[in-house]
Amino acid sequence: MFVTFKRRLYPSRSQERLLSQTLETRRRRCNIRLAGRKDAWESEKRSVSKFAQLAKVKDCRKENPFAGRVHSHVLQGVAADLDKAFQAFFRRVKAGETPGRPRFRGRGRFDSFGFTECGNGFTLDGRRLKLFGIGRAAVRWHRPIEGRIKTLRIRRQAGKRHACFACETEAHPLPPTGREVGVDVGIASLLAASDGERIENPKRRRSEQARLRVLQRRAARRKKGGANRRKAVQALQREHNRIANRRADFIKKIVHGLVARYDRIAIEDVQIVNMAQSHRLSKSILDAGRGCFRKRLSFKAAWAGKMVVAAAPAYTSRMCSACGASLGELTLAQRWVECSCGLSLDRDENAARNVLALGRSAWGVTWPVAASVPQEAAGL
Repeated sequence: MFVTFKRRLYPSRSQERLLSQTLETRRRRCNIRLAGRKDAWESEKRSVSKFAQLAKVKDCRKENPFAGRVHSHVLQGVAADLDKAFQAFFRRVKAGETPGRPRFRGRGRFDSFGFTECGNGFTLDGRRLKLFGIGRAAVRWHRPIEGRIKTLRIRRQAGKRHACFACETEAHPLPPTGREVGVDVGIASLLAASDGERIENPKRRRSEQARLRVLQRRAARRKKGGANRRKAVQALQREHNRIANRRADFIKKIVHGLVARYDRIAIEDVQIVNMAQSHRLSKSILDAGRGCFRKRLSFKAAWAGKMVVAAAPAYTSRMCSACGASLGELTLAQRWVECSCGLSLDRDENAARNVLALGRSAWGVTWPVAASVPQEAAGL
C-alpha cells in the first residue's frame, strides 16, 4: 500500500525565500507550458503531449538561470501536473459536465512542488530534510515514518510548510471481531448505525461562522496588493485550515472506532455533488464532511483488512427495515417512522438497517463470517 505521511517543515528565513522562489519558477513554467498547448491548438489544431513538453525541460534549465537552480524533477512535475489537468478536462467534456478549462495561475496561486525519487533531489540527513538548492530544513518528526519513502511533495498551506512523504508499506490487519454494521450519514446527526449508535454532527464551520465573517470583512476592506491585506488573507486561511483540521480529526477518530469494532461496514453510496445543489442544505451537507468520512473509512478498512461496501441509498429511508413495506412520502421534518408491522424507530436508524441489508446481499455470504477476511477483498 501507498501511504502519505505529512510532517511540518520549519525552514530558516533564507530557506523560506528559496522555497518561494522555487514555487514562483514552477508557476511561471506552468503558465508557459499552458500557453504553448493553447497556441498550438488554436493556430494548428495540434495537441501537445506531455512527453513533448518533458523533452524541453533540459533546454529550459540551460536557457533560464532561475530554472537552472531548480531540480529537474520539479520542472518535470509541471508537465505531468498540467497533463493531468487536461485529462480531467477531457473527461468532464465527454461526461457532459461543466468542463472547466485549465487556466493560468496568478501570483500566489501555486502552492506545491515535488520530487519523484528519494535520494535524487531530497534525502533525510539525520533529523533534517535536505532539499536540492534549498538546504537542510528542520522537520517536526512527531511520529515515525513507516515503509520505504518513494516521493516527496512540499506544500504551502496557510503560511506553513509541510513535507508529504509518499511511502510504500505493508497493511496492518486487525484481528476479526465477527461483527457487521450499516451506517447512515445524515444531516441531523453525523451518522446513525444499525445497532443504535448515534453520533451528533459537531458543525465545525457553523460554530466558527461569526469569527469567519469578521476575518472575511477584514480581508475585503484591505487595499489589494498591500501588506495589510496579505496579513488579513493569511489570518483567514489559518482559520479555514483550523476548521478543516478539527473536522478531519473528529472523523478520523470515528473511523478508527468503526474499523476496530466491525469486520464489515456498509455505507450509503450518496452523490455529494448532487446533494450540495440544494441552496438550503448545501452548507450543512458540506460541513458534515461526508466525502472525507467515506474516503478515510475506505482507506482504513483496506489498511486493517476489513471490508466496506457502498449500497444504493434509494428508498432506504422510506422502506420498513422489518417487513420491507413502503412508508410513503417522508419530509425532512419527520424524524420518526412507524409501520403497520409494529416497527417504531428513528428514521436514520431505520435507514442504517436497510443499508446493512443491502450490504449483506452485496457480500453474498451468511453471517457470521469466517475467522479471517482476505485483504484483496478490502475496500470499495
